[in-house]
Amino acid sequence: MVVTFERTLIVMPAFNEEASVADVVTEVFAALPGVGCLVVDDGSTDATVAEATAAGAIVARLPFNLGVGGAMRLGFRYAMDHGFDNVVQIDSDGQHDPGNVPALLEGLASADLVIGARFAGQGDYEVRGPRRWAMRVLAVILSRTTGTKLTDTTSGLKASGPRAVRLFSVTYPAEYLGDTIEALVIGARAGLVIRQLPASMRPRAGGTPSHNPFKAALYLGRAILALGFALVRPTTVEEGGHP
Repeated sequence: MVVTFERTLIVMPAFNEEASVADVVTEVFAALPGVGCLVVDDGSTDATVAEATAAGAIVARLPFNLGVGGAMRLGFRYAMDHGFDNVVQIDSDGQHDPGNVPALLEGLASADLVIGARFAGQGDYEVRGPRRWAMRVLAVILSRTTGTKLTDTTSGLKASGPRAVRLFSVTYPAEYLGDTIEALVIGARAGLVIRQLPASMRPRAGGTPSHNPFKAALYLGRAILALGFALVRPTTVEEGGHP
């Protein structure tokens, strides 16, 4: 399959990523010629906007920090309004290699949502402690929910095809972990075909990690709560169900 990028939008949520965002944008354009690149500034207080703009990205600014989910919903809406078929989420901190994107787009030939999985046999990314326990529990439950084997349900590297873009432009959740856990539940309930492909991850190129040790200790409980809310959340008309 020959992959073209003209109708694909890369969406990069960014919160205080001035140290890395320009390099990531430059790498995206070099690896994916013809692609659109939208940086969603999520209420940054540093030079993120200036750095992304100088690198050639389209920049959308949120008035305050909404989190990855809020930034991605804006990205999906932008894709709908500007004629993009596919949306690929890439972190602006440099952890995601744009070289993984062609394989994810190829995966959209037989799926609506393709996850770049960190624990599927490629790379040496490793998580320990409560976060790892939570990821294993989530993987088991969400594999059953989606009808496909998943090992990395909280990966931020994802490709969405036309059906997923339409769905997520109006339903993408903004709550903590909603952009990963709840989005998979919403997609599965709407009948999206979900699969994963192995993807390698890299160390952050700059900025501050979103999880410190204290937050990591709370991750297990928060993840299970997020999953519980997702599973009991009523199916909406936009998800393909009935009110």
